[in-house]
Amino acid sequence: MAVALLDLVEKALRVAKQALGNHAGKPESGGLPREAHIVAHCIRKEEGHTFTELVDRLGLMPEVCDRLGIHPKALPDPTTFYHSLDRYAMYVWRALLRVSAQQLRQSGHAALDSTFFERDQASQYYLQRQSRTVTTVKATTLTDTESLAVLDVHCCIEREHDTKAGPRVVRRNADDLRAVVADNGFQDWHTEYELSAYDLDYRVHHRGSKPMAVAHNALNQTNSYTQRWMAETSYSTTKRTQASALRSRFWYRQFREIVLMFALHNIKKTATKL
Repeated sequence: MAVALLDLVEKALRVAKQALGNHAGKPESGGLPREAHIVAHCIRKEEGHTFTELVDRLGLMPEVCDRLGIHPKALPDPTTFYHSLDRYAMYVWRALLRVSAQQLRQSGHAALDSTFFERDQASQYYLQRQSRTVTTVKATTLTDTESLAVLDVHCCIEREHDTKAGPRVVRRNADDLRAVVADNGFQDWHTEYELSAYDLDYRVHHRGSKPMAVAHNALNQTNSYTQRWMAETSYSTTKRTQASALRSRFWYRQFREIVLMFALHNIKKTATKL
């Protein structure tokens, strides 16, 4: 998904300001505008830079610096951008994802699915010192089947089952959904009973070959169940353009990084439609 960098910066800047709301602009203590930090992280993920490389590249892009309110000859230290990933709470990054999805047309039909991101890119010495044995982070997402916008994401490390993570994502977005399609990993009668209270059509593939399951699955096939693959298309696009390996070392930073990746995926799709 090729996007001109200036178009990406301008679109990300507008989305970041909307996500921050009244908190947009420079903090009272001075420094860079808050939205400039978020856009800088978008550039870093898009280009695959480290924090040091990010500062070096920004010094060679005066037009980008001008839009971010940064002077090319007075760039902040790389640690400034490093710590801003921690300084902005998770709800800020979720707001960025939500606003970025709202820039695309939403059909009300969504696909529920899960994917994994590698978290073992650090040295083996560091992994042993931290007693890190889990090498992947699981992300459960809700993807609009028409625009491929990622509406919401739930991250976990402890291998939470799909029937536990799936309803959480659906409940948070139930008011904006008309139908949700999911594979048999999300099939559980407790989940179906719970989601039946919402005004949406939950189409999940049933396990087994009993007549009831076969009839249910055949009915799903006639009701656009095949659109479930749209979620995997968004995964493929995100991982091919931004890589599936997480660079952050700590789990809470990795969660922020995953949400940022999907938000950037939405922003890039918006930029290509301009």
